[in-house]
Amino acid sequence: MIRTLLALDGALVLGALSFVLAAEDDIDVVAEVGRGDAVSAAVHAQRPDVVVADLDVVEAVEPSRLGLCPVLVLAHPQRARRLRGMLCPTRTVGILRSDAGPQRVIDGIRRLARREPVLDADLVVAALRSDGPLTSRETEVLTLTAAGAPVAEVAVSLGLSRGTVRNHLGRIARKVGARTRVEAVRMAGEAGWI
Repeated sequence: MIRTLLALDGALVLGALSFVLAAEDDIDVVAEVGRGDAVSAAVHAQRPDVVVADLDVVEAVEPSRLGLCPVLVLAHPQRARRLRGMLCPTRTVGILRSDAGPQRVIDGIRRLARREPVLDADLVVAALRSDGPLTSRETEVLTLTAAGAPVAEVAVSLGLSRGTVRNHLGRIARKVGARTRVEAVRMAGEAGWI
């Protein structure tokens, strides 16, 4: 039996995947947690063979707290750049899209239990890309905006006019596909650009 710990955000998703895995003869779900702070205690108590976790949940866990347990990380493509911290030569990590089908997750669990690689090529390429769509100046403007600075304060901090800052914010919104400044900050943060 492959002892599996599920660490997923959202009771519906957690319950649905647990239900699907329960039908498999060789997989036993030994624990279900929905928060990052509960993962390390569950790993210590249950000694799973594989952890299946949302990127958001597992990011909050210090890697040493997972021991040598392989982790199958489920990530949304827009958050792929945040996977960089998960790629580590000292532990076995699998990476799949968060919308992967149940059979793909089941196969991923089995492969990780055998210490075989499990990777979604598009997610890995996106995670390793060193560039985003924003210029360095746009990144500076958006970083200050994300910290709560109004246009006038961003302009003074960067030695720009208010109009130039507004122009940068407009270009940023178009580049990331956002409708508002707040949405641009959120989307760029999720993508790892700021």
